[in-house]
Formats: sequence, structure tokens, C-alpha cells
Amino acid sequence: MEVYPAIDLMNGQAVRLYKGKRDSVKVYGDPLRFAEKFSEVVDKIHIVDLDGAFTGKPRNLDVVRRIIEEIGVKVQIGGGFREYEWIAKAYSIGVENVIIGTRAFDLDFLERITKEFDGITVSLDSKDGKIAIKGWVEGGIPVKEAYSLVKPYVSRFVYTSVERDGTLTGIEEIEKFWGDEEFIYAGGVSKLSDVVKLSKIGFSGVIVGKALYEGFFSLEELVEVAKKC
Repeated sequence: MEVYPAIDLMNGQAVRLYKGKRDSVKVYGDPLRFAEKFSEVVDKIHIVDLDGAFTGKPRNLDVVRRIIEEIGVKVQIGGGFREYEWIAKAYSIGVENVIIGTRAFDLDFLERITKEFDGITVSLDSKDGKIAIKGWVEGGIPVKEAYSLVKPYVSRFVYTSVERDGTLTGIEEIEKFWGDEEFIYAGGVSKLSDVVKLSKIGFSGVIVGKALYEGFFSLEELVEVAKKC
């Protein structure tokens, strides 16, 4: 199982939210410092532009560019990529995977960008079993239905349990509904045993943020457990 340590960006700083709520932000500091630390253990990190998620337009790509150029780590990024120009911009600065959420269900748009860019990833953000869109504040169609709509176009997904994100309350109990695509879990990971459970469910990767920042375990410990899954 692959491990992706997370850096959530707001106003150029590394932060974490509680259940995706904008008014529950905790600031951790310089994102480049965290990227450098993470890069000593893994070669790819997960970044969310929270300003972009809430406004619909990425605001922190300069920080992301510096992380790629100065740290030399690979990046997958989501948050506000609802227009072609911003997706193109992200790839132009060296991002490896752009993660699409709200706009993924515009299938004409999804078809276009998956033809033009490699590594497009769809984010299935689940809140009460339905897709949460526009910065996790609006509800949409059931998650399984959403997956069926987009799976002809992409083979890489991030599944986020919105109600558990940033809570450190453990992973969501979920039954596998996908095929052999790359499926990455995010939300609530607080114990090393959570990673073992996710592997048994059928996830191929895990995104971990707050548990690392709060010292519940080290990235080295997490990667060691994931290697055995």
C-alpha cells in the first residue's frame, strides 16, 4: 500500500481542518518544511489547496511550484481545479496528478482533460454516502453512482470520508464497491492498524495528515506497516 503524507494549504501555510469546515482551521506553519521532512521517507506527497476548494480557483500554486522545484518531491494536488487553465497550469509546474472533485461529473469536461493530461485523478468525497462538492458544502449523487459515471474515463481515485477528515476518530467502515483501479483512502486515520484494515478492504493507498502532525506515529512507522500490506 502506498502512503501519501498530506499538506493542506491555506494562505500559503500548512493547516488542517476539522471535518472540512473552514472555520475550524489549525495552522502548522511552513509547508516547505513539512514537504522536506516527508520527502526523506516517501517520494510523493498529497496537497490540497483549501483556498482553491472554497473559492473554485487554486491560490497556492506558487507554493506548490517551490515544493516541487526546491524539495524535488512528486506531488498530487486537489482543490479548486474546475477550469482547464488551472489544470494546465498545475501540470506546467510539474504536478504529477491533478485531482478533480466538483467538475469531475461534467463528463464532457472530464473526457477532454483525461485525453490531454496523464494522471487525472477523481476525488470521491463522501458525506452521508453522497458526493460532497464545492468545498464539501453541497451534497450530490450517491458515491457508488458517482463512481460508475466517471470510471470509464479514469483509473485513479481518492475516496475521502468527509465526516472523519481531521477528526482522528478512525477510518470509515466501508465495503469495496470499485474494481482494480488505484483507490486511495483519506479521512480519520489515527492508528497504524487503520492502514492494515484499509488494505484488507481493498484500498491501494492512504492519505494521512493530522495523525502525523500531532505525532500519533511517525511517517517511517506508517510506511513500514504499509509495506507489509
